[in-house]
Amino acid sequence: MVVKLDNASEYRYLLSVKEICTMQTEIVHSNLKPVTFVVIGAGSRGLTYSRFALQHPDRAKVVGVAEPRDSRRESFVRQHDISAKNIFLDWQELADAPKIADVAIISTQDALHTEPAIAMAKKGYHILLEKPMAPSAKDCFRIVDSIQKTGVFLAVCHVLRYTAYTKMLKEIIDSGAIGEVVSVDHLEPIGYWHFAHSYVRGNWRNEALSSSMLLAKSCHDLDWLRYIVGTQCKKVSSFGGLYYFRADKKPIGAKERCLDCPIEEQCPYSAKSFYLGLIRQNKLDWPTNIITSELTNEGVIEALQNGPYGRCVWLCDNNVCDHQVVNMEFSEGQTASFTVTAFTEARDRQTRVFGTAGEIRGNGENIEIFDFLTGQIKRIETNSKSDGSILSGHGGGDYGIMDAYTTAVARNDSNLILSGPKESLETHLMVFASEKSRNENRMVNIREMHDCK
Repeated sequence: MVVKLDNASEYRYLLSVKEICTMQTEIVHSNLKPVTFVVIGAGSRGLTYSRFALQHPDRAKVVGVAEPRDSRRESFVRQHDISAKNIFLDWQELADAPKIADVAIISTQDALHTEPAIAMAKKGYHILLEKPMAPSAKDCFRIVDSIQKTGVFLAVCHVLRYTAYTKMLKEIIDSGAIGEVVSVDHLEPIGYWHFAHSYVRGNWRNEALSSSMLLAKSCHDLDWLRYIVGTQCKKVSSFGGLYYFRADKKPIGAKERCLDCPIEEQCPYSAKSFYLGLIRQNKLDWPTNIITSELTNEGVIEALQNGPYGRCVWLCDNNVCDHQVVNMEFSEGQTASFTVTAFTEARDRQTRVFGTAGEIRGNGENIEIFDFLTGQIKRIETNSKSDGSILSGHGGGDYGIMDAYTTAVARNDSNLILSGPKESLETHLMVFASEKSRNENRMVNIREMHDCK
């Protein structure tokens, strides 16, 4: 639908997610059996992906879970009405049991992806693997090798490929509306509070415990840039580091825990202010449910007194970058620049695509196209509202990947998977090459990463 605005040079394309979906090949689900899932890791991401089965019980059913934490496991079992025989304490127990489902969703911590992915593939499970694939290039190659040998489907959860916004942006670029793509400028504004939660106090704060920040947070983005540009990345350079969240930046008077800190009220990173504020707003899902299962004022205070999320951001055991830039050159001469930073308002990614006949400006929800020939601006609303975090379901990408992957398995058609083993391995190598560049202070050719095989 096209609506002409008061300014004759501007047009607004009003496209809802439903309208975008009807532009794709219609898929009939009525005659397909529900796809069955077992979830390895019933944390935030496992809960998110398994929610699809509750929304579409005619298409998907969660029949098993492997989770070592009692409260998480028991809550998950109740939610999906899982039989006692299909409840496991860890992935090893599941691997030793007879196959119980079509698909294994692997949503454990980053460092615990490789072995369950390989084991489940050998058992004949199709794999839906949370990103990143693994914390090292060598383990990524191992996973892909196991997938190729067993012939099961693998989708890595590069959910940004599956949003209505990305679908529309990709269609615009592929249509030639801005001519040939020459360069792309892309920003991931993590948000000050999100970074403090996940990468200073949280599970992804330390490379030895998880992975680099670029891999944990931004393998999404390098993968997305490769998808948007449409050709292989040849070489990268990268710079960045831990600038602010370290002891020598600690304000005078700050204490080890926010609950005891005399300057807490003046601190934008106050855990007390942030998490108790979420309780007051009755926001009891992520990130509140990460710090405690007791979702009350008292439960949060206890967690801040004794757990990692109540620590001063300048006195944690974090060592991952809080800002980084990556420059990329692609096989046909195109370039891209990527910036990821903690020091922003939490909002969605912002992108500019520069072509030979026009320019695109996008923010995860709206797209503007400037036409060099006519001087006109066309505006498209995709209705993919997102704040850039998992609170928004990644702008519909969390649902999108489950929709596509469930259909792929039901129809035995891997062509419906946009983030399969070949694509994901290629873009993970871009991330590892970027980290090699940053650490060795040199430009790195992607071919070098194949030596890790």
